[in-house]
This record gives sequence, structure tokens and C-alpha cells, in this order.
Amino acid sequence: MNPTKVKRSQVTKFTDLPNVGTRTADDLQLLGYREPADLQGQDPYEMYSRLCVLTNTKMDPCVIDVFISITRFADGHVPKPWWHFTAQRKSEMLKRKCGQ
Repeated sequence: MNPTKVKRSQVTKFTDLPNVGTRTADDLQLLGYREPADLQGQDPYEMYSRLCVLTNTKMDPCVIDVFISITRFADGHVPKPWWHFTAQRKSEMLKRKCGQ
């Protein structure tokens, strides 16, 4: 859903979350999540890694941006477009590659 249209009180299914359409909702179910509240406290990078393993596919790294956006939202932050998190993801991935 477009982040500007998300109403926290009306989030009952994955497609009610910011930046989530049917494909991402399917991916979340594949990862074992059953409802939006299950995303609280989850690690978006670990979610991405598991999704790549489960699908035997190197997913687009922008999927991490979406996962950051929804886990942050689940943790109480305001909804933001997925691309708001791209710089953060790139920085974090660089740190992880360098072992920092």
C-alpha cells in the first residue's frame, strides 16, 4: 500500500502495510509470517537472506528496503516509502561486507 494511505488502526493484512503488494505479501507468508504483528522486532536483512534461500534466487536488494520499511512500521515508526531506506541498506551492506 502507498505509505501515505496507511492507517495503523486499519492494518489487518500484509497488503495493508506500507509498500506491500500481493507479491511481497506472498513472500512474507513464505517466510512463515501470518499477520502484520509478526513483523515486530524482525531483522530485515535476515528476512531477505531467508527469502533468497527459500526461493533459491538472489532477490533484488530493494526487497531489503521494503523489509526495513515494514519492520520499522511494525515497531511503531511512521510509514515511509521503501526508497527512503535505500541509503541505510547500502551503508549496512557495506559494513557487513567489510566485517565492521
